[in-house]
Amino acid sequence: MTAPMNRRDVIRSLGATAALAAFAPAAKAEPAKLKGRIKQCVTRGTFRKMPIEEFCKTVRDLGIVGVDLVSDQKEWAVIRDSGLIVSMAPGGGSIKKGLNDKSLHPGVLEDFKKNIKAAADFKWPNVIALAGDREGISDDQSLENCAAILKEASKIAEDAGVNICIELLNSKVNHPGYVCDKTAWGVELCKRVNSPRCKLLYDIYHMQIMEGDIIRTLTDNIQYIAHFHTAGNPGRKDLDNEQELNYPPIMRAIAQLTEEGKYNGYVAHEFGPKNGVESLRQAVQLCDV
Repeated sequence: MTAPMNRRDVIRSLGATAALAAFAPAAKAEPAKLKGRIKQCVTRGTFRKMPIEEFCKTVRDLGIVGVDLVSDQKEWAVIRDSGLIVSMAPGGGSIKKGLNDKSLHPGVLEDFKKNIKAAADFKWPNVIALAGDREGISDDQSLENCAAILKEASKIAEDAGVNICIELLNSKVNHPGYVCDKTAWGVELCKRVNSPRCKLLYDIYHMQIMEGDIIRTLTDNIQYIAHFHTAGNPGRKDLDNEQELNYPPIMRAIAQLTEEGKYNGYVAHEFGPKNGVESLRQAVQLCDV
């Protein structure tokens, strides 16, 4: 039978245990446990100066599952190997010179072919499309021109299993002249293209500036929406109490649409954080409804 330890033995034992604990490797941090009703992502540009390996670990630990707008394809393998996805890859067109300019269509179609194939090879779900500035082109003519190129690009996207997402941007503050600046215009474009792979990137910040009425608009048009972006308005800053958008009910509406089988996409944060990673952490927690 082992003799009972006296007070000195106990103290000596505890000291040894503490010493061992001091030299033991730290427990590996696990990613934040989120409810998961909203699949949250972040744009690469939010922390563009952060090395990609550090970036991936940082955002994954917050519970984020994907990264938007990663133009450097050399980073794609790192993102994939980190257990993340590129939730929005490059596609075709630019904000100033986009799909509504017919003279650019041959080059834009080649961009779509190359970028859709690259996304499909990595099994990324979406590529972005930008309609371009009006620059003397009427809204009706822009619709016709955009629909023409997107009909061709959508055939490629359908075969590849990739979505083309036309981004809605505001023309009032950030992008004067941009033609795809209203939900109704974007929806009409999707109707004309008539492809299950041609949908909208609904940027909540931009559409708050142009239209407001966010929950009703996204709910009524969810069949044409494949992806969301967030930011606080005004200023495209944090999702905090200094801006006018109330994100929890917006996220609950998206989560409800997901549970009803009407939406299966992602919500990506795209804002200028005031307090670095802590700002992104707060946004993720706020949207984890």
